[in-house]
Amino acid sequence: MKIEADWMRGGTSKCWVFEADHLDQSNTALDDLLPRLFGSPDSRQIDGVGGATSTTSKAMILSRPADHGIDVEFTFAQVGIEEAAVDWGSNCGNCSAIVGLYAIEKGWIVPDGDSTRVVTRNTNTGQIIIQRVATPCGALPIVPDAHMPGVVFPGYRVGLGFQNPAGKTTGQLLPTGSATDTVAAGGKYWTVSMVDAGAPVVMVRAEELGLDTAPYGTWKATVEAHLDTLDQIRRQAAVRMGMAETPAQAARAIPKLAIVGAPDADDTEGDLNVMMLSMGKPHPALAITGSIALTLASNTPGTVVHAITGDTTTAALKLRTPSGVIETWREEQEGSLVVGVDRTARTIASSVIYLPETLGTAAGASLATATR
Repeated sequence: MKIEADWMRGGTSKCWVFEADHLDQSNTALDDLLPRLFGSPDSRQIDGVGGATSTTSKAMILSRPADHGIDVEFTFAQVGIEEAAVDWGSNCGNCSAIVGLYAIEKGWIVPDGDSTRVVTRNTNTGQIIIQRVATPCGALPIVPDAHMPGVVFPGYRVGLGFQNPAGKTTGQLLPTGSATDTVAAGGKYWTVSMVDAGAPVVMVRAEELGLDTAPYGTWKATVEAHLDTLDQIRRQAAVRMGMAETPAQAARAIPKLAIVGAPDADDTEGDLNVMMLSMGKPHPALAITGSIALTLASNTPGTVVHAITGDTTTAALKLRTPSGVIETWREEQEGSLVVGVDRTARTIASSVIYLPETLGTAAGASLATATR
């Protein structure tokens, strides 16, 4: 079996990009096909195209819908690494940055002016994301020249504007109806905020983990010592937010969990220190869908984020992450609230992926071996 795909970087993530029509030709369920393409279950993903980390075991599936108000529709898949499973429950904001660029490179969209507008819809959440790809003089730059925190090399600049992002998964910005809640985990009670915007996120105060909020660079080791407890909090939040009936049934990818703290008094660049978990481990940068939730939380009185940022007079929020400061923004556009952030994206390779065996037989044998 041969499947065409592009390998692209979006923000601080890498993903394999497929056109829906190409995958349909395989006549194989995506929950079976994608893990085998990526080489799961295997912590190394050695016999597939996965990158063996949560930020590189991702797929984007694109199509051109009949809806004339939408230019490109896309579905995000978080492919398991140790498990032959796919999580369809959320979107990836970083990988979303590839959609407008892909559409321009493939000729689906003709560049228009110095910034080309591409209206996209994420099928996981129903979220409309208005993308603006930098096309100076009506074309993509010959050499990508835009930089962003967390990525050494430049890419093409892509602005992502999430239109009316509140409640796309659970139906409400505050799924429990409260700005803060108390969750029991690890033998103690935790004060958290549960916010659904961009993606459902449970937010934990750094102080409750015993973190000194000022030396942000020391957080990672302490956070890693509390991963089991943090996952208990996340799973309890999934139940509270109506996303799972029991903690054991909570998905791996959502809700996301963010640890938040006040910046150092001398920090003039950041409004909030953030460390987010991705598939149970500290994220090397920040989930962009999570940054949307943090932005709206900062503007919602009573949340643990608002307690740090207070009522801001500017539309921008500067988030300090392990890879640098990311700035988000919010504004009214034609009667809609749009919350956004700038990313960069680049195509790394175009390829044909080969599957060397009949999928059903090989996958079943692999799963049987892995569970012995």
